[in-house]
Amino acid sequence: MNDSHIVDVAGYGVDPRPRPRTLAERPEHKSGPEDTSGVKDVVISTLVVIVVMVLLRVFVLGIYKIPSGSMLDTIEIGDHVVTNKLDPGVFKLKRGDVIVFKDPANWLRDQPGLESDDLIKRLIGLPGDSVECKGAGAPVTVNGVAVDETSYIKPGVNPSNFAFKVNVTAGHLFVMGDNRSDSADSRYHADDGDGGLVPISDVEGVAVLTIWPFARFGVMKSHHEVFAAVPGVPSAPGK
Repeated sequence: MNDSHIVDVAGYGVDPRPRPRTLAERPEHKSGPEDTSGVKDVVISTLVVIVVMVLLRVFVLGIYKIPSGSMLDTIEIGDHVVTNKLDPGVFKLKRGDVIVFKDPANWLRDQPGLESDDLIKRLIGLPGDSVECKGAGAPVTVNGVAVDETSYIKPGVNPSNFAFKVNVTAGHLFVMGDNRSDSADSRYHADDGDGGLVPISDVEGVAVLTIWPFARFGVMKSHHEVFAAVPGVPSAPGK
């Protein structure tokens, strides 16, 4: 007689293979204190992320809303930009960097009601540099070399509508806005005690990204190549 089912040793028709445990019987599904370990992991991971973000915000990244048109068309009014606070310090400042700095000598006295005393401009001259322009229609020169700024100056605007010549002293920077016709930058503050120069110690960071409005999201271009032929020290020492 052919019998296809398995019988136990006593001859009864019982399958000796162990039956699967129900979910409630399986160790990994036991209820009790073990269930809280997953929740604790999620909470700890969340706290770590929050702490890292806070540290980045305080020590590495700055976020600024731009209220003026002095950097058009590179930066629009209302743009939110992110800065790297490790410049200067860990990294060195270079000609062409777009920098955020504290008002060095009450430059904003004619603009009451602003939310902060920070300014944003492009770094043109480093310590030891000679920055000059002969006036409307002439290029800016750095250490005697004319620089082609058409890649960032607002179209239709002169590098400077008036002549100037500045020797950048140790520990300072010469800055200009990309919208030269509407930027009260280093050129306009020759009588402020530092000759319109910005102390490196007042620099809060270098702009690296535009993050808002989302349609304008993108990397902030420093255009270091514009100054590639300029002789002299290529970067500024840290604070």
